[in-house]
Amino acid sequence: MALYQHILIAADFSNHTDMVIHRAKALAAANNTRLSLCHIVEDFPLTDFAYEPMISVDADMREALLDAGKKQLTALGQKFDIELNNQWIEFGSPGRDIVRIAEENNVDLIVVGSHGRKGIKMLLGSTANAVLHHAGCDVLAVRLKDES
Repeated sequence: MALYQHILIAADFSNHTDMVIHRAKALAAANNTRLSLCHIVEDFPLTDFAYEPMISVDADMREALLDAGKKQLTALGQKFDIELNNQWIEFGSPGRDIVRIAEENNVDLIVVGSHGRKGIKMLLGSTANAVLHHAGCDVLAVRLKDES
C-alpha cells in the first residue's frame, strides 16, 4: 500500500514554486499517488488614510485577481501534468483555506514551501506555519533558500 494516496501542493507562484512541485511529484511517483494543486488569493484588507475600519478588496479587483491566478494555476497544471479537475483556486486566507481544501478532498499530505524564517518574522506567522499547525494530515514544508 502506498504511503500517501492524495498529495496537495500549495502553490504561491513564487520563483520557488517549481522546486516545491518537483518535490511533490517525486513523492507522488514513488507512491503512485493522486496529485493536486491549489492557490489561495489572499484577501488583503485595505484601510483608508485615516485608518478607518478595514474594507476588503472590491468585487472587480477580486475577480481580476482570481482570473489572473487561474491562468497561472492552469499553466502550472499543464507544465506538470496535473489535471484541471485536481486544481483549486479561491479567494481567502491561505493557511485556513489550504487546510479546508485538503480536508474536503481527502488529502493525506500537503506540500508547501517554507523560508524557515526566524525571530520576529516567525512571530508574524506564515502560510506554511498555519498549515502545519492546523492540518489534520501530514505536511511537508520544502525548505526554500532566500535569494540574496
